[in-house]
Amino acid sequence: MTDVAPKAVVLLSGGIDSTTTLAIARDEGLACYALSFDYNQRHRVELEAAANVAKTFGVIDHRVVKIDLRAFGGSALTDDIDVPKDRPLPSPPTPLPEGEGSEDIPITYVPARNTIFLSFALAYAEVLSATDIFIGVNAIDYSGYPDCRPQYIKAFETMANLATKMGVEGQRITIHTPLIDLTKAQIIKRGIGLGVDYSLTFSCYDPELDNRPCGHCDSCLLRAEGFREAGLTDPATA
Repeated sequence: MTDVAPKAVVLLSGGIDSTTTLAIARDEGLACYALSFDYNQRHRVELEAAANVAKTFGVIDHRVVKIDLRAFGGSALTDDIDVPKDRPLPSPPTPLPEGEGSEDIPITYVPARNTIFLSFALAYAEVLSATDIFIGVNAIDYSGYPDCRPQYIKAFETMANLATKMGVEGQRITIHTPLIDLTKAQIIKRGIGLGVDYSLTFSCYDPELDNRPCGHCDSCLLRAEGFREAGLTDPATA
């Protein structure tokens, strides 16, 4: 009789964090099912990166769910709002205090995005009978998004086990956040150690018309700083 690897749903955007998270889940011996979202985001080109990453890592299945968050807007990623450019990044990054939010949550925050994404992942996990969900949130990211904090993940996990058939029947669902307390440089080093090819990834919030990274948005700057601090050259720009 052959052992069957336990299943895991991995949220995959195609960026550094989600790609590293997928690598970690696979390294743990899990059968990975990747889930991406076409939410009418400004940087939809990231979905091409997600597809390439999923193929390279040999996921069991990669699904792209279409939801239109432009119907609500409220974010520079889903509305006609300028993406901030060349903002200074704090050094070193520090985590938000427990129970507190940022006083200056950037306009690139998409309202309730991680709650929406995790809800879809939870539904997919139930269909698969998978008790593990992976998401590449990071609590010390300079952005201070409220849905990237440990207390939020803990609360969602509690809800997931109260609101699902699996949970009430004793199959405990776990939300894994392997990058939650790592700097971008540490994330990159972890991924390199797992054989991640970061040339496949895409991180820009406001791509040029030819889909090249703008090099000036928060995401581009954080990516560049991460590779710099790791002492490595970003293969996507080499």
